[in-house]
Amino acid sequence: MAPIPLWLDCDPGHDDAFAILMAAHHPSLTLLGITTIHGNASLEKTTANAGSILEAIGKPEIPVYPGSHKPFCRPALHAPDIHGESGLDGTDLLPKASRPPVTDKNPILAMRDALLAQPKGTPWVVATGTLTNVALLFATFPEVAEHIQGLSIMGGAVGNGFTAAPMSRLPGEKSRIGNVTPWAEFNLYCDPESSESIFSNAVLASKTTIITLDLTHQVLASQAMQTRILHGSNDPSTTPTVLRQILHALLTFFATMYERVFGLNTGPPLHDPLAVAVILSTLNPAFAKAHPEPALSFDDKCGERFAVSIVTDGRHGPDTSTTGQLGRSLAVPTQGPGVAIPRGVDLDAFWGVILQCVQLADDCNAARAR
Repeated sequence: MAPIPLWLDCDPGHDDAFAILMAAHHPSLTLLGITTIHGNASLEKTTANAGSILEAIGKPEIPVYPGSHKPFCRPALHAPDIHGESGLDGTDLLPKASRPPVTDKNPILAMRDALLAQPKGTPWVVATGTLTNVALLFATFPEVAEHIQGLSIMGGAVGNGFTAAPMSRLPGEKSRIGNVTPWAEFNLYCDPESSESIFSNAVLASKTTIITLDLTHQVLASQAMQTRILHGSNDPSTTPTVLRQILHALLTFFATMYERVFGLNTGPPLHDPLAVAVILSTLNPAFAKAHPEPALSFDDKCGERFAVSIVTDGRHGPDTSTTGQLGRSLAVPTQGPGVAIPRGVDLDAFWGVILQCVQLADDCNAARAR
């Protein structure tokens, strides 16, 4: 089976770094390009961060297109309390990009052209940040929705016992659903109008998988996993590669912030690479049929599907008296075509893919240095 083409829309972002790593280095994937978006930090910073990550993993040739700097009809929001002021705080080892971002072509047109250049029914769109760019893509070029094989989104939260994963372990927050407000997940909250436009698209519904907080808060980068990322299978007494030091430092910073803000002391959730991993899983029948053994197992309760809508009433603000349930994702089970929202994943297999891609990036950097 030929590698599966994908376009990644992201706002790096500590966990986005691992999504880029997987998309760029997994042998079953071909990363066509990256668009950046406002979210974890400003567009200027997320664009610089994407270039730095590509440089660090030995893939500077992958083009980066700066996308939207704000939501469709709201001011931009950022997350310095989780990702720091740069959006990628925690290490001074990240290199600067050796190639500038692409600014001589409209980013939405670049996405459209790259996806339509692939055979129909093969490319994927993966979105791990605010959904402004992706909503513009499907609204401006509806033919892309017909053309792609799948859309994978990290965003949203169902709550109410959808899984047993806690959103927060702080006192009084047992019933919390979201991470940015008690009701809403950050990516969908930032631009709820764009989010609603995607989930109301009937053509996209049966092609879409949402990786919600209900799943990602099960995938915690424990201290043991952080150590394995730092040292791999090498002797812990040896000096790890610069890339491994970078990834370990990012996880250490991310873990500290998640423990402080949410009381999660086992390790930080690794949200975004799960949206890439969907392509390599049982949720992608074409891949699972061609690669039954390596296919990751996601639990979607034998194909359950949902009609999803996003609350757009309310204003961004400091408390629920202003925001209400703005950005909340409402998922209703449906018997017809609907969105997949997996409830679980094979954790050992997922971390195995992460470790594999770190090693492949190390090998790539070593080959480039020779």
